[in-house]
Amino acid sequence: MTGSPLPSAPRLLVVDDDADMLRLLTIRLTAAGYRVTAVSSAEAALTHLNIERPQLVLSDVRLPGKDGLALFDEIRAQHPSLPVILLTAHGTIPDAVEATERGVFTYLTKPFDGKGLLDKIAEALSLSAPAHPARRGSHTDWQSQIISRSSRMAEVLAEARMVAQSDASVLLRGESGTGKELLAQAIHQASARAGKPFIAVNCGAIPEALLESELFGHVKGAFTDASSSHKGLFQAADGGTLLLDEIGDMPPALQVKLLRVLQEREIRPVGSSQSIPVDVRIISATHRDLDAAMAEGEFRTDLYYRLNVVTLTLPPLSERREDIPLLANHFLVTLAAKYDKRLSGFAPEALKALTTAAWPGNVRQLYNVVEQVCALSTTPLVPLALVQRALRSPTVQVLKFAEAKQRFERDYLVGLLKLTDGNVADAARLADRNRTEFYRLMQKHGLSPGLFKADGAAPTAA
Repeated sequence: MTGSPLPSAPRLLVVDDDADMLRLLTIRLTAAGYRVTAVSSAEAALTHLNIERPQLVLSDVRLPGKDGLALFDEIRAQHPSLPVILLTAHGTIPDAVEATERGVFTYLTKPFDGKGLLDKIAEALSLSAPAHPARRGSHTDWQSQIISRSSRMAEVLAEARMVAQSDASVLLRGESGTGKELLAQAIHQASARAGKPFIAVNCGAIPEALLESELFGHVKGAFTDASSSHKGLFQAADGGTLLLDEIGDMPPALQVKLLRVLQEREIRPVGSSQSIPVDVRIISATHRDLDAAMAEGEFRTDLYYRLNVVTLTLPPLSERREDIPLLANHFLVTLAAKYDKRLSGFAPEALKALTTAAWPGNVRQLYNVVEQVCALSTTPLVPLALVQRALRSPTVQVLKFAEAKQRFERDYLVGLLKLTDGNVADAARLADRNRTEFYRLMQKHGLSPGLFKADGAAPTAA
């Protein structure tokens, strides 16, 4: 492969204080198709790492000031999944050997063989690349929904890509609105399960009385109004990935049953005496402090360790501000098409206001702000005044009419059934609808009278 590297080619960070060696490495690696950033000190390398994360670091051991081994230690602390190759003279071989025991990918002695160097680089990159790139198109397709250029997010994505190659359970942590479901989808797309279903369920949004049936299914007659069998989400996701969002809100009784499923790899539908084997990769997500929840007895320790084989933590938007202009303009393009508006971008002052805002609601709040200004803008460039107005006002979700109608219907039905303790005849009478039509509306929204009996648990509105 010769000529200018492609924009999608892996980027290598090369560190050497010998100007001639640095030039030689840059020429050789560029000719091999890599994008190369060359620096002459460990300090310059660390500065560059804070700006852009490469796919591999190639460093000499002997450097002025901080040496290559100290550089590796700092890279290891900040970017544990980033492969490092050391170049060493014979006198520093013992140090290099020790470094490989601590996690350096490999070391090469000077003078090194050019082909051997390229082979080792290719090997290191392949170990941190998706397992089946051909199956998923380009090597960036799996993360195409995640818009970012921050080094913090680059590290999270690198770790996500590596963990995707296994079936290890992953726990995603992060504040609400940071994009945990998008990261779960990316892990699924980077895995060998990419051709199978990805299904997400919010454990905190489904009433406790319905959650078990939703997850594991039920058989006909398992409870009142179970007129037919129902496959749960575990079966629907068989062969693929199931995201258990807001896992910290799962009721304790159901935590026990989930633990059994994870241990035995089979589910038992509600009302059934037969177990069904399932092959599902579990990703869970939470914004809660699960350590505190365990200390208070609200979350099972044994379940926590089953779910938390690998933890990935998404940074809040306030810690990746360089992504705000990218995200805001991406959302603007998407939403301008939705509202049939001709918008070309944000006025400089408006973009500055977005970049410096607090963003307690993270990326989700940014999306809602951009949607509000997009809906109201009358000029091609979104002005500062509109952005300031959107940032001052509570960011509300703008629903389509059909979505708003559906939400109202469900809330209305829940309110009536609570009022009548689940008596459908009385609820239908209050709604001035016949009982058959009322039952049909209940079925449409997944509601059953038994949930509203005086001794039962009432669902919360979605």
